[in-house]
Amino acid sequence: MTSMSLSSLVINATGSNPFKCYQCVKCSAGCPLAEEFDLAPNQVMRSIQLDDAGVLESRAIWLCASCQTCTTRCPQEIDVTGVMDALRIESLHRGIRPAIPEIARFNALFMRSIGIFGRAWEAGLAAAFNLFTGRPFKDLRMGLRLYQRGKLKLLPHLSWRKPRSRQRYKDSKAIAYFPGCSLSATAIEYGKSVRNVAGALNLTLVEPPGWKCCGSSPAHASDPVLANVLPMKTIASVEQMGLDTITSPCSACYSRFKQAEHATRHKKQVHDSVSEALGFPYSGTVDVKHLLDIIVERVGLDAVARRVSHPLKGMKVACYYGCLITRPSGITGAENPEYPVKMDRLLNTLGADAVDWSRKTDCCGASLGISKPETALKLIRRIVDDAKACGAEAIVTMCPVCHLNLDARQEDLGSASEIPVFQATQLMALAFGQGAEGAAIKHNLIDPGPCLAHKGLAS
Repeated sequence: MTSMSLSSLVINATGSNPFKCYQCVKCSAGCPLAEEFDLAPNQVMRSIQLDDAGVLESRAIWLCASCQTCTTRCPQEIDVTGVMDALRIESLHRGIRPAIPEIARFNALFMRSIGIFGRAWEAGLAAAFNLFTGRPFKDLRMGLRLYQRGKLKLLPHLSWRKPRSRQRYKDSKAIAYFPGCSLSATAIEYGKSVRNVAGALNLTLVEPPGWKCCGSSPAHASDPVLANVLPMKTIASVEQMGLDTITSPCSACYSRFKQAEHATRHKKQVHDSVSEALGFPYSGTVDVKHLLDIIVERVGLDAVARRVSHPLKGMKVACYYGCLITRPSGITGAENPEYPVKMDRLLNTLGADAVDWSRKTDCCGASLGISKPETALKLIRRIVDDAKACGAEAIVTMCPVCHLNLDARQEDLGSASEIPVFQATQLMALAFGQGAEGAAIKHNLIDPGPCLAHKGLAS
């Protein structure tokens, strides 16, 4: 049987026509990992146009961190990130050995983990990955630090419960809340501070019963059907609960929900496969919002300002959005996808001074922090160094993966000084007078004590 041409494969998988690429090289110019690739993104596109199957053996398709920079910047609106996914999946389908086998191994183990437990078991995933790659003690030091800070769950959470069918939630102000797998473990400081801040703002967050992992990056890199079905099962349950909005504090979860919901509404093939998996058609009544959008738009900065009792006067912060809060803008609808300011406005409302800097939407490496840490460290160094150069005393995030990479990996940079990393909700809790306990400061790996003491916020 003759294999489908690469161009037809890409069109079927992404809806993008690869022949629209005219080699402007914007995708390659913006790619944070291009220097690590054997084929730059524009060269990958040219290989598809020439039907050169050699691209399926390249490092580029595996090293792609799915940061969406290429897709956002493409003047022809080609889903370049989706193209990378399609090529990865096709290479596995053809039995081609992955050019970077550890990344393929990590994806497979991640999907197996959520298949068994329903949610990602971070400790077990990291241990299994290091064991299978022949380096069982690679992250031992970091694991001990995480355990000491209460950020490592040694036993998995079993999410086998099925959502209760068509249970209606009567509170019209309630918002469905999808915390994601990390907020009870490696991002526990985020989970606790979100709940405390929501309570202070009278924001009703409702977790869908029996929610399961969204699949994150490994799903869309390995199984295009599951990549949509996993998040849509939760979104459909929210629709049945009578809620019109779902939010997540995790940028990866938000991105998967946003893209799956968009694809289900706009692509018949996806809608049909999702409906078959759900057992009923999704009506399209649920709006997907990042927690940052909920705080700034739904709650409002005026309401936030009224709650501030301990302003963060004089604290200079670099607001780090990462890749996925704003990108791709065609799906997120972000007004300023390359230079967002919502988090800056939020931190200014708390009394802090949000500095102008150039790396606020750069990629931190995401899961490469586990599968290819030496590569992720190069990206982390750029972010940390730029934040320091711009005079920031702390970096502020709203993503568990970004926070973990910046907070846990700085010691590997060999820097003379480390810059503390906060979740925005931690600083909100401090500004609201909830203290270090309410902000869950004890879980941060880089000690923020000196920074907070200098501002009179240590207690």
